[in-house]
Amino acid sequence: MFNSNKRLVILDADGTTIDAYNAIDKAFSLHGMALGDQERFQRRRHLFKYLGGLKEFPANLKKQIGKQKRKQLISTLTAVYREEAQLYTGIAAMIQTLIDAPDIVVGMVTKNITNEPEETLRQLFRRHDIDIDALDFLVHIPLSQDKTTYFQAARVEHDINPARAYMCGDEYKDYLAALGSGMHPFMVSYGFEDLTRLTTKFNVPEEIISRTPAELSKRVLHALDLVRAE
Repeated sequence: MFNSNKRLVILDADGTTIDAYNAIDKAFSLHGMALGDQERFQRRRHLFKYLGGLKEFPANLKKQIGKQKRKQLISTLTAVYREEAQLYTGIAAMIQTLIDAPDIVVGMVTKNITNEPEETLRQLFRRHDIDIDALDFLVHIPLSQDKTTYFQAARVEHDINPARAYMCGDEYKDYLAALGSGMHPFMVSYGFEDLTRLTTKFNVPEEIISRTPAELSKRVLHALDLVRAE
């Protein structure tokens, strides 16, 4: 049925490998806006995630009226990502270990909202000594699109048995996309959605959720029989 014995790992960018909250918070502050604390940020619906919560929304909305102002905010966010944003501690080592493993197909499917997101991620990862061109694929999709078909396409293209395919993500939609494409989800609760939201609101099994980047690295590398990256 499958000619390849390789395994597949699909990584999410923002909130899973990249500390997106602090990058977005910095961009907002440079435009005189408040994002709100991370705990509330993780529990918001998507509309309020990027405009602040109910407390911050009115003041932020006044500053974001008009396409030009929104373009300026995205431009600032792009610069922050390229020059200052950080990968979570230990994530670079995990990714490099995956890249170096000859029997692992590793790629990224992302909805990053910066300008020229592929180049943005290339510069961000380069600052952490990771060459994203060494990934087997990097796919950027619009915020409105579902990841399921892209996960399936990557698995089919590389002839990967679904039982040997994994996805790392931080949002409920990542979880659904992984299940919908027959993959095992490694979920995290330090990104865009917290543990309570994932488990209580969306019934994501707590057993598959990593609370920290270090825990994610341990889980992934253990599952793939790889020495833990330090």
